[in-house]
Amino acid sequence: MSTATPEVSSAKTVIAIVGPTATGKSHIAELVAAAVGGEVVSADSMQVYRGMDIGTAKTPPERRTVPLHCVDLASPGEEFSAALFQRAARDAIDSVRSRSNTPVLTGGTGLYVSAALDDMHFPAGELDSATRRELEALAESIGAQAMHERLTAVDPDSAALIHPHNVRRTIRALEMADSGVSYAEQSAGLRKPVSFYDACFLGLTMKRAALYARIDARVDAMLDAGLLDEVRGLLDAGLRDALTATQAIGYKELVPVLDGLADLDEAVETIKRETRRYAKRQLTWFRRDSRVGWVDVTDLSPAQAAESLLGLIESGERPPYPDSEGF
Repeated sequence: MSTATPEVSSAKTVIAIVGPTATGKSHIAELVAAAVGGEVVSADSMQVYRGMDIGTAKTPPERRTVPLHCVDLASPGEEFSAALFQRAARDAIDSVRSRSNTPVLTGGTGLYVSAALDDMHFPAGELDSATRRELEALAESIGAQAMHERLTAVDPDSAALIHPHNVRRTIRALEMADSGVSYAEQSAGLRKPVSFYDACFLGLTMKRAALYARIDARVDAMLDAGLLDEVRGLLDAGLRDALTATQAIGYKELVPVLDGLADLDEAVETIKRETRRYAKRQLTWFRRDSRVGWVDVTDLSPAQAAESLLGLIESGERPPYPDSEGF
């Protein structure tokens, strides 16, 4: 890799390396950070949890070549949110900048990337507010349709975006309205993001067959590295509910195996399938952001991929997504 350090144009600039799972973002982000005098900030909704290491592909401490922030922020038994991540990520970014280093934010959780880098506002007490508890109790009492009618009365634009049966989202929109924030306006902001930091957005992609092969191989490697034992240890720690949460791909599928209710090989195939589906959702999120410049890393080593990203940082070019990918 070239030893030349690209000029980062502003003291506020953040480099964001995004894209689907298994494209090598973490390793490549480390190489980019090392080249620009930076530190990595993770934007992965599962890497925030302590003890969920193998299944989230968290870089082990002994293998980190630059500082890594925003991992191990909470126990899997604790609720966590984009609002909490926003505060942690911005604290980390500002801390990195205070040392005259460049923050390199990387991850595949689109909402977390947006929460960190875009002008997004969350209701006060978003995690577990008294307002939310009251609204949840009210929904139990009067039902989904009546809750949706209440939202229509106070924020018709937001109500128009939410299905009447989606109680959880209706409650969120009502909670936001109570805090003076419009769900509809924030949703529009996600479609046309307004930057909070000056940021250079770079996306990694692969041809579908290559990415799916990488996903399958990585799941196999996680099992070989002890993922089943990691899940067993979390269950023994009383974290069953956390592991069976919808988003915990790679964990929730193995709980029935350890309970003797499912076959390991079938569970592994389910993990691979769900991870492939997740990768497609990640691409859908990031492809809609016109700020992202894309690099196809199918045939590139991590060092070559980092070199390509460094070239884009220096040149300011933002190549469009390669439509031939077939996703």
